[in-house]
Amino acid sequence: MKSITLRNIPDELLNRLRTLSIVEKRSLNNEILMILEKGLARESEYKTNCKNHLTMDTQIKIWQNLCGQWKDNRSTDEIIRDIIDSRTEGRSVDL
Repeated sequence: MKSITLRNIPDELLNRLRTLSIVEKRSLNNEILMILEKGLARESEYKTNCKNHLTMDTQIKIWQNLCGQWKDNRSTDEIIRDIIDSRTEGRSVDL
C-alpha cells in the first residue's frame, strides 16, 4: 500500500481532524482516509451527473424566477426578428 506525506497543514485543520478522529473512534490516518474517500465519491458523482452543467430542475427554477421579469418595448415579432438576425452564419434554423 502506498503512502503520502502532507506538508503545511494549518494547525486549525489538524486540530479539527484530530477531534473528528476521536469522536469517530478512528486513528487520525483512518479518519483522513475516510474524509478523502467521501469527498472523492461526492466529487466523482457531481462530475458524472452534472458534467459542469446545471441540472434540469435548477434550470427550470431559474427560468421560473425570470418569468415576467423581462421588460422590452419591442413586439414579440421584433424580438424574434432581432434574435434571428443576430445569429451567426452557417447554422440552419427552423422555427
